[in-house]
Amino acid sequence: MFLKGVLIGFSIAAPVGPIGVLCIRRTLSDGRLAGLVAGLGAATADAVYGGVAGFGLTAISGLLIGHAGWLRVLGGGFLCYLGARTFLAEAADQEATASRGLLGGYVSTFFLTLANPMTILSFGAIFAGLGLVAATGTYAAATALVAGVFTGSALWWLTLSLGVGTLRGRLTPKALRWVNRVAGVVITAFGLVVLAAWRR
Repeated sequence: MFLKGVLIGFSIAAPVGPIGVLCIRRTLSDGRLAGLVAGLGAATADAVYGGVAGFGLTAISGLLIGHAGWLRVLGGGFLCYLGARTFLAEAADQEATASRGLLGGYVSTFFLTLANPMTILSFGAIFAGLGLVAATGTYAAATALVAGVFTGSALWWLTLSLGVGTLRGRLTPKALRWVNRVAGVVITAFGLVVLAAWRR
């Protein structure tokens, strides 16, 4: 069950979306540790949603899905705010500058990932498709599955931050400022797409 959870967590985290763009930008701007910590926030949220699906907490999943519209508004609005802030940010000159924002990076990606309640539908569909709903009949099995989901997601963010971090030393401050500009535009675009989907 743990290994299955690792595969599920890795595959759900791997597609590059707004969280991936945020982690790439933070890795390039502030270093590998900043990118990894931001990714761990998303991994924690994945584990929460994996736990909701794995433990069969239908009341919580129903509440989240029932308020999906408002969560999308909050998530989309926050993405637009982060996009604008990223666009206007100057490149960090020292690694110490990033250390003060580690907790903020973790918390922001955690709540941004939670703000997409459709993630729980993804976990539910994957668990059902692989026959894991019946298999997680015990708390021990469900716990192992959720631990695997977190581990798999964290492995992806570790891989991403290490890989992107190899480019950081080759980028000039001017190039890092352009990274901020491009990342800001992309993150804002993701936020606008989320808000537009809510209006429909």
